Amino acid sequence: MDYRNLGRTGLKVSEICLGSMQFGWTANEDVSFQILSAAVDAGINFIDTADIYSRWVKGNPGGVSEEIIGRWMKKSGIPRHDIVIGTKVRGAMGPGINDEGLSRLHIMRAVDDSLRRLQTDYIDLYQTHWFDENTPIEETLSTMTDLVHQGKVRYIGCSNIPAWRLVESLWVAEHYKLSRYDSLQPHYHLLRRAEFEAELADICRGYTLAVLPYSPLAGGFLTGKYRKDDPKTESQRNVSKYFTDKNWALLDVLDDIGKGHNKSVSQVSLAWLLSQSVVTCPIIGPRTLEQLEDNLGAAGWRLQPDEIRTLDQATAWQVAEQ
Repeated sequence: MDYRNLGRTGLKVSEICLGSMQFGWTANEDVSFQILSAAVDAGINFIDTADIYSRWVKGNPGGVSEEIIGRWMKKSGIPRHDIVIGTKVRGAMGPGINDEGLSRLHIMRAVDDSLRRLQTDYIDLYQTHWFDENTPIEETLSTMTDLVHQGKVRYIGCSNIPAWRLVESLWVAEHYKLSRYDSLQPHYHLLRRAEFEAELADICRGYTLAVLPYSPLAGGFLTGKYRKDDPKTESQRNVSKYFTDKNWALLDVLDDIGKGHNKSVSQVSLAWLLSQSVVTCPIIGPRTLEQLEDNLGAAGWRLQPDEIRTLDQATAWQVAEQ
């Protein structure tokens, strides 16, 4: 497993990050523990979560993924400093009007709740889950800065943020001498390129932000498990937006590249991201040990320049797609 700096910081993170949205949802606690242990044994040191995981599931109050990670860390006995934990704040964690957002009130309450669930006294990377148009960026960044000074947070990052807001945040941080975002989590994969590549990519390069793409396998479509002529594919409504002739043809291209290296479709898809110089580490979300093992097959592997060109051409986007 290769390791890279988290943006401009000195923090080293594995080139593949273990996501945990599935913990306590599509992977029960026992399976989650197995995935966590196997991932760390394979060299992954970066675990990403969020306070709202998985609040959208009936009977899930949110915070379940953090709690599972906390119990696993306690049970495993792995030294805390050997693990990099990233979590997020923004989503609704209760019915009150101040139970969500990026206000000082909500962040201060949310960080203590996340620390309690994770059973730790600091968060390595605290991220704003998506931007809050109702809270001034100065309020959010000054609160985050206080958390860094208090030692509760080491670094801060952002996710799901428009380019104009990211630039504004960097300017405000510099102007007011506040902590700045050192990472960005974009929704980025072969089938969703325009949103990140149009503007955000250049900002991340110019300001040395770590790029941590989430959903790198397009909800499973880029694993190759859905096929045009497979009757079971028709029932998969959660990824049906990708069922186009262009994307079915892309799977054939991924198959061909994979066969030349004895690699799976998902490994080729992850390798395309890892071959992008701006990408620090994609965030995988395996629900089983088999999926984890497959995803790990992309670690340390890079596509050849002609293979990257072939995939770039097969998924080329136009300005109108933004």
